[in-house]
Formats: sequence, C-alpha cells, structure tokens
Amino acid sequence: MARHPLFQLHLLVFVFASTAVLGHLLTLSAGATVVWRTLLASIGGLLVVIALRPRSEWIPWKKLPALLGVGVIVGLHWLCFFGAIHLANISICLVGLATTSFFTAFTGPLLEKRPIQRIEVILGVVVFLGVAMVAGFEPGRISGLLVALCSAFLAAVFPVLNRRMVRDGLDPRVMVTWEMPGACAVCWIWMQATGQGNPPPLHGMDLLWMALLAIVCTVFAHGYHIHLLRQLDVYTANLAVNLEPVYGILAAAALFGEHRTLHPGFFVGAATIIAANVAHPLLQRAVLRRKQVS
Repeated sequence: MARHPLFQLHLLVFVFASTAVLGHLLTLSAGATVVWRTLLASIGGLLVVIALRPRSEWIPWKKLPALLGVGVIVGLHWLCFFGAIHLANISICLVGLATTSFFTAFTGPLLEKRPIQRIEVILGVVVFLGVAMVAGFEPGRISGLLVALCSAFLAAVFPVLNRRMVRDGLDPRVMVTWEMPGACAVCWIWMQATGQGNPPPLHGMDLLWMALLAIVCTVFAHGYHIHLLRQLDVYTANLAVNLEPVYGILAAAALFGEHRTLHPGFFVGAATIIAANVAHPLLQRAVLRRKQVS
C-alpha cells in the first residue's frame, strides 16, 4: 500500500464496502452471519499471531477484559449492520452507516475527554443531510434505516476505544484476535435469547462468502484499520469511511440492480458526502495555519 495513511484508509474503504455485498449474498440470518464471521476471524487471527508475533509481545492478561468488551460493541455493530440489510437493502443500510461521523463528533470528545470541535459537528451535520437525501422517503424501509443508525452509533464508539489501546502500544493483530471472541459471544447469546438456536453449518457458496468476510474483511481490514488509528484521529478515519456507502451502493446497483429503486437525491447526497470528505482536511489545515499565525 502507498505510504500515506489517508490513502491507505481509502483503499480499505473498498474492502469495507464489499462487506455489505457479501452479507447480501449469504443466506444466513444477521446473528448467524456475525457468529460465523467472528468465530472464523478469531481462529484466523490466532494463526496469524502465532506465525508472526513472538509470545513476549502478546497482550497482557489484564488487558483482555477491555478487548473482549470492545469486541461486544463490535459484535452488536455488525449485528445491526447485517440486520439492516435484511430489513431493507444494501443501499439503505450503507447510507444509515454514513452517519457515523455525525455521532463521532460527540462520542470522540466524550470518550477522549477533549472539547467538541465545531468543524466536526458542522461536517457531521452535512454528512447527515447527505444521507437523508440518499435515503429519501421510503416508509417501508424505515425499520432498516433505524437499525442502520444504531450500527452507525456503535461504529462511532469502538474505534475511539481501539485508538486509545493501539496508541498504548498494543498490536492490532493481537487486538483483533481477542476482540472477535467477545463479538462472537454476544451474538451467540442474542441468538439464544431470541429463540434462533445455534447458527446452521456452512455449506455451498456460503462457505466461500464467509471465508472472504472473515479473513479479508475482518482479520485483514479490521486489523489494518486499527493500525491506521495510530496515525489518524477517529473523526478523520470515520469521515473517510463515509465513502463506503457510495462504493457499496454502486456495487449493489451493478450486481443486484438496486439502482432501479434509487431516486435522483442519491446523486446529490453522494456528492454531499464526498464534499464533506474533501472539505475536512482542507478546513483542518486552514484552522492549523490560523493558529500558527496568531
């Protein structure tokens, strides 16, 4: 990958966008999808860690409860994410997820104990308006959009916690290996509580889609995203990830014909989201220059 962390992040966004497509292709329920995804990711992550990291660099036992707790938040986020796809479609799910930056404008300062930045709130509102234009008025899919908004809120929480731990020197690959059991456990408990029982065995194309989801979109992408949080603040990272709806919705249009249900407001909303991503670093530089001059 290119050296600049923001460029690397945008490459990761393409991988993140494929998550929704794979979730649509899988025939499993949202709970079963996350249980299998996190279980396989736990095993895959452990094998990678054993192969590449000496035991002396593994995470201390006292850190494990925090990592498992973050994993619970990640699991609930994915549960809402795939649930929104089942309740609505890929497009509605992804535009709901794009409100993550709006929530991060508040969760970031709250969890990191720093002042709320006016520019982050303004751009978060701009993104939220763009999402509203993309979503349009589709009364039959309101439940899917609401669940996607819950997913976005949770996505505004766990990166802040991950950033704090990775900046303390924890290895991202080891973090993923321990977060996934927490995500797996909470989704398995949810399946039992809702009477769904254990997830069905994987077979046919589901096995292939799940392998891609667990290894490429989780072990690699989730771990590398944590790694980039050493160099990028959470708000910048989440604002860039707001391009995921654009890529994902275009993929959904090409693969599943969802563009037939999209209205012209989608294009205006997508342009609004892109404009917010472009404006954020430019405005940050302008504010920094003004402070240096003064």
